[in-house]
Amino acid sequence: MAWQAVAVAFGVIAVFGLLGQQILDYLHVSVPALMIAGGLLLLLIALDLLTGKTDEPTQTKDVNVALVPLGMPLLAGPGAIVSVILAVQHADSATAQVSVWAAIAAMHVVLWLAMRYSLLIIRVIKDGGVVLVTRLAGMMLSAIAVQQIINGVTQVIRGS
Repeated sequence: MAWQAVAVAFGVIAVFGLLGQQILDYLHVSVPALMIAGGLLLLLIALDLLTGKTDEPTQTKDVNVALVPLGMPLLAGPGAIVSVILAVQHADSATAQVSVWAAIAAMHVVLWLAMRYSLLIIRVIKDGGVVLVTRLAGMMLSAIAVQQIINGVTQVIRGS
């Protein structure tokens, strides 16, 4: 499941890294609008983490949870998509492009390692550590979400 989730996330991120601006142009969606939407979705996830209302994805016979919701939208959600589109747009040299794609690949390796060894990590940090890490991740994610919303609104105001 870890491999499938990371492969799906990498595929989505790669498509948006290569064709993201064209996809947004076709849909008549601006990058600031996607930033704001991504920020709001991240904020919802962060609030769930902070309040402890996270539901474990359940396996059904029709849906592979490694694909949905793990691969997309949790790993490759609007925040990641916006970040990749902006990083690729701002990488104006071949060296910068290689750096961006190397960072994307490295991040997906880290995601795979974390998911592959998650049971071992949970055994080491125990239940109290899981709650602590969850709350800390929720707090940091909420700050990232609010900053993404602020950046999107700022870009909309500047563009007006």
